[in-house]
Amino acid sequence: MNSYVEILRPGNAVMALIAVLLMAIIGKTFSFGIVLGAISVFLATGAGNTINDYCDYEIDKINKPDRPIPSGRIKLENALYYSLILFVIATVLGFLISIENGITVIICSILMIVYAYDFKQRCLIGNVCVSLLTGLTFVYGGLITGDVGLGVFLGFFAFLMTLSREIIKDTEDIEGDKKENANTLPIKYGAKNAVIVAVALNILTCLLSPVLYIYNVFSIIYLLIVLVADIIFIYSAVLALKNQSKENLHYVSKLMKIAMLIAFISFAIGSIV
Repeated sequence: MNSYVEILRPGNAVMALIAVLLMAIIGKTFSFGIVLGAISVFLATGAGNTINDYCDYEIDKINKPDRPIPSGRIKLENALYYSLILFVIATVLGFLISIENGITVIICSILMIVYAYDFKQRCLIGNVCVSLLTGLTFVYGGLITGDVGLGVFLGFFAFLMTLSREIIKDTEDIEGDKKENANTLPIKYGAKNAVIVAVALNILTCLLSPVLYIYNVFSIIYLLIVLVADIIFIYSAVLALKNQSKENLHYVSKLMKIAMLIAFISFAIGSIV
């Protein structure tokens, strides 16, 4: 994979893009604005990942030495310029959709930059910031489809799922973060306690998932599919509680990403079947 594509973390960027497409499917609204929205979210998320790698250069030499910057495949200053160009393009695309979407891209871009430079190393604040950005992608899609209320509703579920996974990822990276004097939740309160918080968020998400069916947001098909996601979330929670090693938590993080994707699929199918 090309290094300038890899640094975007296209898998994560596509996950963000899916939120906009889901709002289009749920709202049965398909327009050029949706295409622009999906592209702008992909580019803004990629820019955020790039500026994050730029700021995490020293940490990644320990935690993720194979990434494009610490491995020497992309120069540090080039990563900075690359991210800024992507932020500008994403913002322009946002304003082509509407003033509200453009302003939302600016707000999210500022959040991503501040997160990379400062919030990331603050206890829980960084996790909340990333989770809020994930939730806002649904609101962003809702602005395009004209259903902001539903976007906020689904964004809340995305917020909970992401917050749990972010805490697990911080616990996985505890060794490198300590050397950079970061003040993450697992560093401040211990890996076990951090995992307990993540698991509690997991359980809360699972308990709340039927609400979208009970209030007739989605059909019973949604309930059947999201049950699979809930099972994976619970399984990952059990694994995390049993073993807080870096290798196991990396596996748990992957499982949680799969569960999130299945949950997003349940939103789409539950709205059309």
